[in-house]
Amino acid sequence: MTTARIPAMMALAMVLAACGPTRPAPGIQGDPERGKIALTQYACHSCHAVPTIAGSKVFVGRPLADVADRRYIAGKVPNTQANLVRWIMDPQSIDPGNAMPAMGVSERDAIDISAYLLSQ
Repeated sequence: MTTARIPAMMALAMVLAACGPTRPAPGIQGDPERGKIALTQYACHSCHAVPTIAGSKVFVGRPLADVADRRYIAGKVPNTQANLVRWIMDPQSIDPGNAMPAMGVSERDAIDISAYLLSQ
């Protein structure tokens, strides 16, 4: 292998390493891969831009990128997994009158969706 190819091979290795399965952040419950599927099943991408879901656009809600970096959910409650699950299941209980409807998300799906969002 020539010296010129080494940086290209290193870049390729880094890209391939990033293509592996999503892993939850330490202390996060749920299955991020199932959460990604649930985001599509509940059509979250109809209102939100969602990382890794092609064709998702922001029409109403905030983009669902960098959720783990946010300090608050809806500007109301600390950004913890428990609060995120509560928000996903019943957003009106946290911020009455906001535009996000209750979508009938099960607790299991909400935990998995939160695991996905917090692992991005």
